[in-house]
Amino acid sequence: MESEFKLNQIGFIMLGVNETARSVAFYRDQLGLSVKMAFEGFTFLDAGAVTLALSEDLAQATHGPIAGATEVVFSVPDVRAAHAALRSKGVEFTHEPRQVSGPMWAVNFRDPDGHGLSVFGPERASQTS
Repeated sequence: MESEFKLNQIGFIMLGVNETARSVAFYRDQLGLSVKMAFEGFTFLDAGAVTLALSEDLAQATHGPIAGATEVVFSVPDVRAAHAALRSKGVEFTHEPRQVSGPMWAVNFRDPDGHGLSVFGPERASQTS
């Protein structure tokens, strides 16, 4: 009988980075992620249900960060508000907020190593009376 084993949960997303301190400053100070644990050249950031790991060793093993083939997407309740908040912290965007699928919007930017990042969700938070 075949095993019913399956992978069903992503625990970490690991990005290769050139300078951990520079990348940690970006993710912590500009995006608001908190550091869970750090070692020399390796940092774990709290990104909700998934941990974002930044690794100099991964960048070195792959001969530098390979950016562009992957995008880390942050879910937000209000894309316009997230865009304004991130812009006020100095984040530079590659695209302005735009509708991408039905009622869902996105806005794109890059981290210091060129990794594609975006925020995704409704254009504005729903208004309840």
